[in-house]
Amino acid sequence: MSQKSIKKNYVYNLSYQILLLITPLITTPYLSRVLGADGVGTVSFAESVVSYFTLFATLGIALYGQREISYSQDDKTKRSHVFWETKALQLITSSIALIVYIPFAFFQSNWIMYLIMSLNLINIMTDITWFFQGMEEFGRIVFRNLVIKLINIAFIFIFVKSNTDINIYILGLSLFPVLGNISLWFYLPKFIVRPQLRSIKPTRNLKTIISLFIPTIAIQIYTVLDKTMIGVITASEFENGYYEQAIKISKMVLTIVTALGTVMIPRIGFHFKKGENDIVTSLMYRAYRFVWCLGIPLCFGLIGISSNFVPWFFGEGFDKVVPLLSILSFLVLAIGINNVTGLQYLIPTNRQNTFTLTVLIGSGVNFLLNIALINYFQSVGAAIASVTAETVIALVQLIVVRKELSIKKISVSCLPYLTAGSLMLAALLVIRKHLMPSIINTTLLVVIGGTIYIAFLLIIKDTFLLDNLKSIYCKLTSKLSAKNE
Repeated sequence: MSQKSIKKNYVYNLSYQILLLITPLITTPYLSRVLGADGVGTVSFAESVVSYFTLFATLGIALYGQREISYSQDDKTKRSHVFWETKALQLITSSIALIVYIPFAFFQSNWIMYLIMSLNLINIMTDITWFFQGMEEFGRIVFRNLVIKLINIAFIFIFVKSNTDINIYILGLSLFPVLGNISLWFYLPKFIVRPQLRSIKPTRNLKTIISLFIPTIAIQIYTVLDKTMIGVITASEFENGYYEQAIKISKMVLTIVTALGTVMIPRIGFHFKKGENDIVTSLMYRAYRFVWCLGIPLCFGLIGISSNFVPWFFGEGFDKVVPLLSILSFLVLAIGINNVTGLQYLIPTNRQNTFTLTVLIGSGVNFLLNIALINYFQSVGAAIASVTAETVIALVQLIVVRKELSIKKISVSCLPYLTAGSLMLAALLVIRKHLMPSIINTTLLVVIGGTIYIAFLLIIKDTFLLDNLKSIYCKLTSKLSAKNE
């Protein structure tokens, strides 16, 4: 099988990740006004509860499937066997989760809403995205999501009109991903052959899958438990609503950085299996530099524009999102770095136990800080806990791989971007004082910040930026030349 372009797949996967979040981005200003902070908080809390069932249903299977498919990209028979075994296990776990969840839903006060959310488990039953990620076929995923998300956006604006339409909103969120997953099955015959049922043993690699499930549980603690603990400790739907909106924006921006990870996992797994360690190391250093180059301006940029952006984007009653967004912006860097070390390196190189240990340490830190800080600082305490936990994970993982990847080289590579980002942030903090919150002024701040950042890197002739700009220029000119011939 011919090697896919990492840059091309990055663009595909970036589009894919953005499309997963494009509906909240486009509809958030509308929904925050229609549902209010309490309505958003109600949905957020319910989603955090349901996610524990979907957590069991996934069982680390998608991550395992993507990795194993990447190992057998060149062998249709082998990857077909991997697919059917992995999918069979996924059907078993998601069916068990659904059987347990249905009675649970009926015992909830908003039982209709929880019952509608059972579609999230059916979504996992039908999911084969991991197969196409392992095959580095990101274009197909992007097309599927483009269609589904556009339909979902239209659905929300047409049918969600007031805070009494929460169940309709949940229906759209839960149903359309299922339809999108079903559409991917039509592409499968090109990549796999029919299964030999006698040879399919779903639990064959259960031990390895569970080893990947453990860090998934730990990650859930500081990505979902935050919302659950805010709801339980503060008993405030408003606090959950503020946190939900802030984390949504920070995670959306983070997507631009972590989109590279999904592309790199199968590629690193492919080279690792062939024993090409020098190529793996080279790819890793470029991945770290990529995180610094994009992550620093995105992190500092969020801080710089937050007070101008939040008032017009979310509307009245969301002032607390400003400090929350400023704190959670650091997740872009912390998660960006541990995504490179953990998901892009430790997992593809069969060191999931080490990855698990580092994540467990971080989740423990997060849980303890949540208990201590949410009582006093409410949602702000949860934000501080999340950033601290992700930073701890990033540092521990770097220490673990220090003999294979130079911490000094990784750290030094951030200096030009840190300098450029600091200059950008200083300018934004001064300029924003003179601008009223509005979409035009926020756009102006983004343009000014981006110009300062890129101009500084061009002045110091940053090789990473220049190489990528040159590559883009060459591809554009070659395509234009081909069209003119």
